[in-house]
Amino acid sequence: MSKSAFSNMPGFAPYLTPEQEAELKQIAAAIVAPGKGILAADESTGSMGKRLTAINVENTEENRRRYRELLFTADRECAKYISGVIMFHETFYQKTSAGVPFVKVLQDKGIIPGIKVDKGVVPLMGTFNECTTQGLDGLAERCAEYKKGGAQFAKWRSVLKIGSCTPSYQAMMENANVLARYAMICQQNGLVPIVEPEVLPDGEHDLETSQKVTEVVLAFTYKALADHHIFLEGTLLKPNMCTAGHSCPKKFTPEQNATATVTALRRTVPSAVPGVTFLSGGQSEEDATINLNAINTCALLKPWALTFSYGRALQASVLKAWQGKDENVEAAQKELLVRAKANSEAAVGKYAGSGPGAAGQDSLYVKDHAY
Repeated sequence: MSKSAFSNMPGFAPYLTPEQEAELKQIAAAIVAPGKGILAADESTGSMGKRLTAINVENTEENRRRYRELLFTADRECAKYISGVIMFHETFYQKTSAGVPFVKVLQDKGIIPGIKVDKGVVPLMGTFNECTTQGLDGLAERCAEYKKGGAQFAKWRSVLKIGSCTPSYQAMMENANVLARYAMICQQNGLVPIVEPEVLPDGEHDLETSQKVTEVVLAFTYKALADHHIFLEGTLLKPNMCTAGHSCPKKFTPEQNATATVTALRRTVPSAVPGVTFLSGGQSEEDATINLNAINTCALLKPWALTFSYGRALQASVLKAWQGKDENVEAAQKELLVRAKANSEAAVGKYAGSGPGAAGQDSLYVKDHAY
């Protein structure tokens, strides 16, 4: 059935032109080019404060700016491994100490600027401590401004929790629909939406439970995206890897995690989606890299690019090396390059181990993690 014939069906009206679809498809493909992934530097002011407090640095706008400048001005070699950077609203409009906008710094390196557009999680009434994500009000206007300012993709995070009664039907339906509405608004404004339905690692559940819940959450998500006629070729998915709960007494190998993760994706994610950019979910830097490598060496058929969109798992060693001191900037940037290269290799299944960095084996788990 042709698109023109399909568009005459009740309840369907194309919202993108062929030119818009082509642009979105090109951006999405560039983000998940072989061996490339995303640096998630989109921590909110509060979350960035927690990172800075851990290294005894005051949470001021200037210190946040200094830290982000450290990341974005790292050696140009980073651009071989990092295709895009997700920024927080404050960061998107900041400049280097020399007065160069961060967006331009990234563009000049061939790195695609991205933006976090949700406004955080809020309680979902009528549930057992579940939540939804706010920020749809005014989103179209914000997306138009971000696009004008140089952003090419966006991110929106929804959170699901595994418990005896969760995730509930209500929470999965609500969060899937919110993600679909966000995706449509982004695409209408020329931004590739990264769809992030994160199943938190909190709890004692085993790997099988993580896989099953992830499958159901992704099924809800892609049903909603289909209902909203989202152009899948111009989207990316940012899910959790399937791993046992943080408090699970049983341990599983990277190969077991990989099989569970790829199986969950194969059962739910259409092949039209160009790429999956995993979140690290509180894994240590080294574990996040090893699990990503195992996913890419898994023998199951994988029709999508499988890469990284890491925040803590790319930055923990950087922060530890920096300590807020100008004389440590070069050492901290070297840590970023090491982790970016390691994850680039893992994204094509060729990570042979580079040794942990300053925080390589440190647990990055945060209960009920919020950005």
